Amino acid sequence: MDKSTNFIGKVFFIGAGPGDAGLITVKGLRILQQADIILHDRLVAAELLTHAKPGAELIYVGKECKGRSIPQSETSQLIVESASRGLNIVRLKGGDISFFSNIFHELEAVSKAGIAYEIVPGVTSASACGAYAGIPLTARGYADAVRFLTLHRTDVLREKDWDELADNDDTLVWYMSGNNAVEVVQTLLAHGKSITTPIAVIEQGATPNQRVHISTFSDFEQKYGATKFSSPSLLIIGRVVLLHEQFNWYKQQGNFEWALPGNND
Repeated sequence: MDKSTNFIGKVFFIGAGPGDAGLITVKGLRILQQADIILHDRLVAAELLTHAKPGAELIYVGKECKGRSIPQSETSQLIVESASRGLNIVRLKGGDISFFSNIFHELEAVSKAGIAYEIVPGVTSASACGAYAGIPLTARGYADAVRFLTLHRTDVLREKDWDELADNDDTLVWYMSGNNAVEVVQTLLAHGKSITTPIAVIEQGATPNQRVHISTFSDFEQKYGATKFSSPSLLIIGRVVLLHEQFNWYKQQGNFEWALPGNND
């Protein structure tokens, strides 16, 4: 990117990638290094914030289920007001900027205010967690398709939706559903899913604290029914989970991360 480019009064919505700070894109990192204000959520790797330029303002605008949360309206207003002052704003979110991420209200706010903006995509949790757990989301002979879902309550989906999910061999990836895992398994079983279906729960994927829990539907509740999985956690359901034992490179080689280039590189 040409560093002479004028970013005055522009908002950049950037996906930081999940876990490993090195998963941010080159474009995302370079824009981050030039921002006047960085608004970040709780899932952004702390290392990324050290790459802000001297004097940049770092503002936490994250949301937590049972913790500190910043109202969405306040975040949107702050973005608009800051950009209106002619500042370069980065809205930094973990994973991909718009994949199961509430970006709509912020995009709507800057659009209505006539503020220029750009969306810089990032690595989403499903592909990163699958990769770091050695679980390809699709593989010949295991699954030809993958579905991405998010769930806090099973009644969000209709009965016919559960029937359809249970009656196929697609890989099912459930975002933000670790502590609903037993309910997901029970509901899929009730709709005809095989008890031999493999399932992986990945806690804090793509970080040194990553933990991968492998089971099948038949014994999942017995093994993990009382477990409170750390946030963020993600479920992968399907035959591709069987590949974890063979391709679990991250555990076998030890946890390591590539250093990001410095601000002046």
